[in-house]
Amino acid sequence: MTDSVLTVRQLNLYVRSLIEGDPRLINVTVTGELSNFKNHYSSGHWYFTLKDNDASIRCVMFRGNNSRVKFIPEDGVQVILRGKVSIYEKDGQYQFYAEEMSASGLGDIALMFEQTKARLEAEGMLDPDSKRKIPKFPKEIAVITSPTGAAVRDIFNILTRRWPIADVKLYPVSVQGDLAVPEMLKALDEVYNESTADVIIIGRGGGSAEDLWVFNSEPLARKIYESPIPVISAVGHETDFTICDFVADLRAPTPSAAAELAVPDMEEIKKLLLNYSELLSKALKVRIGIAKAQFERFSFSGYLKNPKENIIEKRNLELDKFTDRLYQNINSYKMLSENRLQSISMKLDALSPLKVLSRGYSAVLKDDKAVTSVKMLNTEDKIEICMSDGRVNCTVEQVYKENNDV
Repeated sequence: MTDSVLTVRQLNLYVRSLIEGDPRLINVTVTGELSNFKNHYSSGHWYFTLKDNDASIRCVMFRGNNSRVKFIPEDGVQVILRGKVSIYEKDGQYQFYAEEMSASGLGDIALMFEQTKARLEAEGMLDPDSKRKIPKFPKEIAVITSPTGAAVRDIFNILTRRWPIADVKLYPVSVQGDLAVPEMLKALDEVYNESTADVIIIGRGGGSAEDLWVFNSEPLARKIYESPIPVISAVGHETDFTICDFVADLRAPTPSAAAELAVPDMEEIKKLLLNYSELLSKALKVRIGIAKAQFERFSFSGYLKNPKENIIEKRNLELDKFTDRLYQNINSYKMLSENRLQSISMKLDALSPLKVLSRGYSAVLKDDKAVTSVKMLNTEDKIEICMSDGRVNCTVEQVYKENNDV
């Protein structure tokens, strides 16, 4: 047994020195699929596993290096790493220390483009139903672009020629480089706060994919989507597409096309108004002709020739109709009254005491009051018997009650 005894840390440091002393492991390029990706937010370091079908290796990428990566790493993304192999002596785990990361297949720019687009689409920011219509007759147009170059000249020339009555206001910004996105965000805030523009044109002329990359900025895309004013995105040439194109209310293939889409053509409007004027003039002539024909037809009518006679005749006819209706109502009321009187007379006749007397009955009166009971009579009382054909005066000789008592 050897007399040299090492601590675990010493052993790991020795193995680390061997690995880091191998020039083939100091600058290594390796490719694989990201797995178990973790962004340590407190330190900003990235920890992940790089794997293929047969093996895997733990990896770390420090904040100073990962800040240069142009896309957002995700599990399942194929990447190419350049860095070195070493050992973390604390746990004895050998791992890959990545210094550079690039996307494999699509490339960094294309991958970031697709990632950003997918996130915004998931939030509904690319929904066609959310797009607003560009006003037909804008009074003020805000143009956010570089103050130099062909794009701004083309935009102003076309706007001035097509719709000279509009007020065009330039918000000069950088359209590439590190200052481009902050300047465009600030310009958009200025336009939003002023609230005088009817439409915004934002963009630049053609260039390489790297030159146009600032228009794929997610913060810029979100700021455009939040705009209270319709936005036209005009970036590059017809074949160029950026994230701003997707979130804007209208995408123009070129800055010149954006100017044409933002305003109508004054000459076309003049021709349209002239055409409307001619159509209106023809319609008025036709209407006047119809009115003249009607006037001539009415001028020969009897009403206009002798209006008094026609009015009196019309009133006489109305009076005759009214008189006929009045007589009909009177006759109807008379017949109704006669029928009701006859019905009442029959009822009264049936209830008449004379009707009863005519059937052989008689009524007894005492002091002109009807006698309805023998209790009302006494002997020697003077009574009057009424019959249907006359009256008889009598003296009561004797009263017989119901029990035959005198």
